[in-house]
This record gives sequence, structure tokens and C-alpha cells, in this order.
Amino acid sequence: MKKISFLFVLLFIFSIIALINGKFDLSLNELFGAIFSDEKPASWIVMFEIRLPRVLGALLIGASLGVAGACYQNLFINPLVSPSILGVLSGASFGAALAMVLGFSVEVQMFFTFVFGFLAVLVALIIAFFGGANVIMLVLGGVISTSLFGSLLAILKYAADPNETLPAITYFLMGSLSFATKSVLLSVSVPMIFGILGLLLMSKFIDVLSMGEEEAKALGVNVAMIKICVIFLATLISALSVMLAGIIGWIGLIVPHIARFIFGASAKTMLFSSSLIGAVFLLICDIFSRSLFSYEVPIGIISSLFGIPIFIAVLLSRKNA
Repeated sequence: MKKISFLFVLLFIFSIIALINGKFDLSLNELFGAIFSDEKPASWIVMFEIRLPRVLGALLIGASLGVAGACYQNLFINPLVSPSILGVLSGASFGAALAMVLGFSVEVQMFFTFVFGFLAVLVALIIAFFGGANVIMLVLGGVISTSLFGSLLAILKYAADPNETLPAITYFLMGSLSFATKSVLLSVSVPMIFGILGLLLMSKFIDVLSMGEEEAKALGVNVAMIKICVIFLATLISALSVMLAGIIGWIGLIVPHIARFIFGASAKTMLFSSSLIGAVFLLICDIFSRSLFSYEVPIGIISSLFGIPIFIAVLLSRKNA
């Protein structure tokens, strides 16, 4: 309980830092002054129109990818899988790039991102179904789906306008919370929260599935139904994360390892702690992305730079434990 409380404290502290930190720095007095002000000074606009959507977006995306990664790792009984295992990130990337090449609006781009994320998972599921409907075939189907949509994305990038469309695709694929505007946030926040809560409520079934399919069936669990629900909800929040901020890697892989190392392997505590750790991790990445240079560094780059050494440290810690 103390560890969970500490995560909430960290979440609050880094949320405040993210709100006051940036090119237009705010003091704590300006922060609270803007909150309780009857007017709308410059500090109010910076905080509520620009930074608050970024902070809320970071919380949602970090929690979503953390929970999705933890669910996939428990479901497939494999600590090396992540939300990209079924091709959802690759498919969502292709959908966004296709909408950009065709010159569609941001709303249509969001729709394409969501639809093709699910389509990539559907491809993986179809391959798994005809291959025997087991976990190994599902993972292999995800690899094939990822490669397929990755190749299609490469074709789009090759055919895109090198002066306008190609830079936009490249920047989107690197990830940025600047995409998380109020309108976009309002459109995806409810289903993302629903997906996170749904997976947390299914934690006891995920715990049973992590022991193996035969053991779960012996305990009366409807394995097929639980798998479909978990994969659907994990894919939903992963695809919506891409809609909200582009591709942000490593969170779904390293956060469950950190949660497992600190809180143990129980899915109930692991999923909940993964959501908090993922949110804190992405907040820290966002602070660095806006502070390192005079320009904003894509947050996908920062998450990768932080994720690699953290993943190595976690693996070494588990080896020495």
C-alpha cells in the first residue's frame, strides 16, 4: 500500500512539474493564480489550453500502454511481448500515413488510425485461427501482420510528397504529445478509461490464464472469451494511444517489468501499478522532451532513450535476484 501511495505522490509531483515547466515557465504562484483567477491571463491560456491537455494525454497514454503491455505479457506468458505484438501499432501507423497521403482531415486521420490498428489485429487473429488457434500461432500472426503493415507504410513513405507529407508522416511516427489537443482528448478519453478499467476488473481472470490454458479451463474459466475480451480492450487502448500522440515505444515492454519487479507477479497489483508507472514514466519523458533543447524533441525518441537502459537494468536486477 505504501508503494502504491508513493506512485500517486510521484504522479502528482510530476504533473505539477509538467504544468509549470516549458519554454514559458510558470511559478507555483502563477499556477494557483491562474486556477483561481476570474480572468484569463497568459498563464491561464498556457496552462489550460496547451499544457493541461498534454499532461492528461500523457497520463492516459502511459496508463494505457502500461496496462496493455502487462495484459499481453500475462496472456501470452511471455515477458518480451508488448502492445505491438499483434501489429496494432504498425497498423495504426499505416492508417495515419494513408490518411495523410490522401490529404484527409485530422478527424479522418484519427478514424483511419483506429480502424487499421484493429485491422492489423484481425489479420493476426485470422492467421492464428487457420494455424491452430494457439498462443504461438497468435504471436507469429502478429509478427506477420506487423511486417505486412510495415511494408505498406514504407511504400506510402516512398510515394509521399517529400516536401510536405513525408515530414508529417515521419514526425507522427516519432510521437508527440502536441497532437493531444482538447478536442482529440475529449473524443478518446472515455473509451480509453473504459478499456483501462475493463482490463483492471478482469485481472483475476488474467491471473488464472497466466498459469496456462489447461489450468484455467480446469478452474472453469472460459479461456476463449477472456482472451477475446483482453485482446480487444488492450488493442482498443493501444490504437487510441496512437491516435492521441503517434507512436510511443518501450512503455508497454519495460513498465510491466518494473511493476513485476517491485510489486510481484500478481495480475491485480501488477496491472494497477503498471498504469501508474506508465503514466509517471511518460510524464517524465514529456518534461525532458520540452526541456532538453530550444525545440521540442519527439517524445518517442525520449522514451526509447530512457527505455533501453531501464530495460537493461531491470533484466540485470532480475538475473541477480
